[in-house]
Amino acid sequence: KCYSGDQFSAFLSPIDILINLLPVTPQTESILDENLFNQMKQGAYLINVARGNHLVEEDLITVLDSGHLSGALLDVFREEPLPEDHSFWKHPKIKITPHVASVTTPDSALGLLQKNIAHLTKGEELLHQVDRVAGY
Repeated sequence: KCYSGDQFSAFLSPIDILINLLPVTPQTESILDENLFNQMKQGAYLINVARGNHLVEEDLITVLDSGHLSGALLDVFREEPLPEDHSFWKHPKIKITPHVASVTTPDSALGLLQKNIAHLTKGEELLHQVDRVAGY
């Protein structure tokens, strides 16, 4: 099922697990906040493997401690590496991975690099360019 931006609450309310893969843009900065979490059903789970700037860290602690969310798996943080004294390390409902949600292997990178060199030498548009205006 597809949802448009004005149907965000309808999208959030039935889900069991929210996996954030968004790019950071002015519209998505701090999107994972208490308001969003409270639109999710009781006991839902958050996985953030996109960017740390999406998450309002204090709001996550609030909804985890209240029991509204059952837990979170975080691969990215506002400050990386995550400081040793950060509360996330000791929180019983938070699992942490060290920013390893995606790994680029030399073989996969080499193929794309070769294709882009060919495009560049022919004056063609490069593959997988980031639109710096859009932010992704």
